Amino acid sequence: MSTQQRSEETRSRILQAALGCFSERGYDGTGVAEICQRAGVSKGAFYHHFASKQALFVALLAQWLAVLDDQAAVQRAPGATAPQALQAMVALLQQVFRDASGRLTMFLEFWRQAARDEAIWQATMAPFDRYHALLAGIVRAGIAEGSLRPCDPDNAARVIVSMAVGMVLQSALDPTGSDWQQAAQAGMDLLLAGLVRRAP
Repeated sequence: MSTQQRSEETRSRILQAALGCFSERGYDGTGVAEICQRAGVSKGAFYHHFASKQALFVALLAQWLAVLDDQAAVQRAPGATAPQALQAMVALLQQVFRDASGRLTMFLEFWRQAARDEAIWQATMAPFDRYHALLAGIVRAGIAEGSLRPCDPDNAARVIVSMAVGMVLQSALDPTGSDWQQAAQAGMDLLLAGLVRRAP
């Protein structure tokens, strides 16, 4: 195994250990020593990869969001109409619901720490800004192509993002309370019923 491979493996072990610790004990209740012990690494190895516990926490958030960004890129089929593109984005929530399952504590930790820490708030808000811009762009394109009714694209994007975040939280709190993928699809259908321009 090369030095780079060992380094990547160590970093991965630290991330996995931190995920477990933060999920079980919360951000404030977890120390670097505990993460190191669980990962089987020294503090020197920890600080080689992460400048602080906060940097590690943000890296966990970024790791999860990178998967979502990759999924969002896959969902955008070239040549699709705006309604088709919005329907395809619902599939992105499937990955979100899967990640949320059994990780309620970690999701709440991200949001709780974002309210208290500027760096974590910035890292948490950045993807919301990206998804808002992406969705507003799709709505704007739909208005231009005539498939969607004239509306405020920014407000439409906010409603879609808010619906998605609400369903993610509900699915984490009550994973068996509904078929959340189906609920997300039904929610998008309701939104599109008001957005799609009907033929005269």
